[in-house]
This record gives sequence, structure tokens and C-alpha cells, in this order.
Amino acid sequence: MAEEERAKDVARIQEELKEVELLVPLEMYLAAGVRIGTRMKSAFMKRFIYGVRPDGLHLLDVQETDRRLRIAARFIARYEPSRVVVVSARQYGFRPVQRFCAFTGCVPVVGRFPPGALTNPKLPNYIEADLLIATDPRVDTQAISEAARVGIPVVAFCDTDSPIEFIDLVIPANNRGRKALALLYWLLARQVLRERGELPPTGELPVPPEDFEAKVLLTGEII
Repeated sequence: MAEEERAKDVARIQEELKEVELLVPLEMYLAAGVRIGTRMKSAFMKRFIYGVRPDGLHLLDVQETDRRLRIAARFIARYEPSRVVVVSARQYGFRPVQRFCAFTGCVPVVGRFPPGALTNPKLPNYIEADLLIATDPRVDTQAISEAARVGIPVVAFCDTDSPIEFIDLVIPANNRGRKALALLYWLLARQVLRERGELPPTGELPVPPEDFEAKVLLTGEII
């Protein structure tokens, strides 16, 4: 998006948000593409969509993303970190999940989710969990279905076309973008630590959102 167009976009959304104070400046959400959805929308996710770009991509409500990040952080902070599992089968989510867990003490599971990890205590990789955080319901289906089977609540980042079956708390957001996922998990980590009292109410993480961002090497490998 051109700088002039983005500036107009910021001004318009700021006017819509009025007095609402976001977790980070609106420009950070826009620059990371947090509100950029897909060309498809599910019936449930329509409530979080406020517009459509000329190219057909739906746009998510940034204010609702911000509000639900706060709710999710408060919810997550109530659980013992070692019993909170955070999953991502999407490559761009690997590093954000790992960095989130490094700061919060939660358990990361990236890549293919081992079948039975939440449901079969006899397996060596069995995880005793009380809460699941999913990066993308469309690809994290194994973990989500197992959580539902054993009655574990699920928090998930949901795009405009995401299925929401078994999701207890939806955070509407771009769950495919490299920069978007980095900012989302960075914000969630910061807010969880604030809710726990491990950071003061206005405290900051010692690293910027870019530290949570997956790196794409010249070879095309993602780390």
C-alpha cells in the first residue's frame, strides 16, 4: 500500500475508533497486515469484517482484533503456563509460537501435530494440557479436534474464511502473514505477562515484534 493511501486509511480508521486506545499504534497493525483477510468469508466471521478492498480481499475490524487480544491474554494468564499448548502447522507461525512460549513458559508444538498428543496418556509425547492456542484452525485441525475430545478450551487466530468449530475464543486476524503473525504473538506475549504481573501495566518486552518474525533465507528456507 502506498504511503499516501496508508495515511488516509489510518486517518479514516482512527476517526472510526474515536477514543479507543489500542495496544499499539494503528499504523503498526496496518503495516503488519493484521486486518487483511482472504477473498472468502465464513458465515460466523462476517461479523468481524468491515469492508472489502478493490482486489476482493476482505478487511477485518482492527478494534475487535485488539479487544479480543486483551480478552485472550486475560484468559491465558489464568492457566499454569506448562499446561498451555500453542500450536502452528503453518510455517510462518513456527517462530512466533516458539518466541511466545519462550517468554510465557507455554508449550510450543510446531509443524505436524502428533496424533494422540492430547488424548493418549500412553504415548511418549503425550501432553497434559488445560488450554490450547491455535494459529490457524484450517491447518491446526488435529490439535483442535483432540482438544475438543478431551474438553480443553481453544483460543485461535481466525481469518475471514476460518472454520470456527470447537473454537471457544476467536481472535479475528490475518493468520497467514509473516509480519501479522509476528505482531500478533508479540502482542499476546506482552499482554499475558502484563496480566500475570510479570510486566507492569505499560511494560514492554525486551525485543521488538521483528524478533518474533519468521526469517526467509535466500534459499527459500523459512526459519
